[in-house]
Amino acid sequence: MDFEKARFNMVEQQIRPWDVLDPKVLDLLFHVKREEFVDAAQRTLAFVDTELPMKNGSKMLQPKLEARLAQDVGVRAEDKVLEIGTGAGYLTALLAKLGCHVYSVEIDADIKAQAAENLKK
Repeated sequence: MDFEKARFNMVEQQIRPWDVLDPKVLDLLFHVKREEFVDAAQRTLAFVDTELPMKNGSKMLQPKLEARLAQDVGVRAEDKVLEIGTGAGYLTALLAKLGCHVYSVEIDADIKAQAAENLKK
């Protein structure tokens, strides 16, 4: 699979039509690799316009929702962010690139450990 082409198509066909137009956010979507935040078996689904199941029964948000949240929160470079529900860590990574620091909490220990591993990458 050509991940770069899939990423481009995700941005142009899903995210821009959802009025995510902030150039900083759009640029981040090309640099923070979403496929690195999903299970290996789901890598080819990382760019699909759907929620992806996680180990504890929760779900990773659709790419367009994560992008819209990152844009609409309006995080500035000097901001500190509190995120409730780390999940896979993808939105956490986007917010961290936009702001000064992200404090993220996750109730599920296994998901927290996986998110920490994802974020180290």
